[in-house]
Amino acid sequence: MPHTILAPGVRSIEQEARCTIVGIDEAGRGALAGPVVAAACVLPETGRFPVLITDSKEMTPQEREESCAWLVRNCCFGVGMTDAATIDRIGIVASTELAMQQAVAAVAKVHCELYLLVDGRDGFWFDWPHSSIVHGDLLEPCIGAASIIAKVTRDHLMVEAAKKFAKYGFEKHKGYGAPLHLAAIRKHGPSGFHRKTFLRAFIKN
Repeated sequence: MPHTILAPGVRSIEQEARCTIVGIDEAGRGALAGPVVAAACVLPETGRFPVLITDSKEMTPQEREESCAWLVRNCCFGVGMTDAATIDRIGIVASTELAMQQAVAAVAKVHCELYLLVDGRDGFWFDWPHSSIVHGDLLEPCIGAASIIAKVTRDHLMVEAAKKFAKYGFEKHKGYGAPLHLAAIRKHGPSGFHRKTFLRAFIKN
């Protein structure tokens, strides 16, 4: 469907029509292990929120947890994810798009007329009109909300994965390329939870 890339803060006239505005963002795109997780979120129309809503990377873990708890209680949202094996097979861009489509599909079960605001500048495909907004997680509250839900959801998954893959310390670095993580991979080799295609750029055999 129609797609545009908007400069920071610019909104499309189409968004102001009859459509429900849905923010979309992902977490884990650059990690070496675990899934990429996407969230889609529709904020309440009041425009006033009792919790902090912004780019999840700018928040403390406690702020993210508190905001996420409020968002999942008070918003229509959806979550999608693509696992490491699929990322290795089809690539991270296609995997991110797949997770986003899953998240939006959940919202579409509640709201029929959608206009999507997607963080970043990638030209993802959706069945609804959409715009990509650079730094959207900072500029559009609905995208910030999606970034929080995606980040907290993925962090919880990585903490759970740490129980199964205890050697890698996923609960500490969430699968990103931290020195502790790289050292564990060199010592123990990759697990089934790792993205093998990503490791080639970080681990020299």
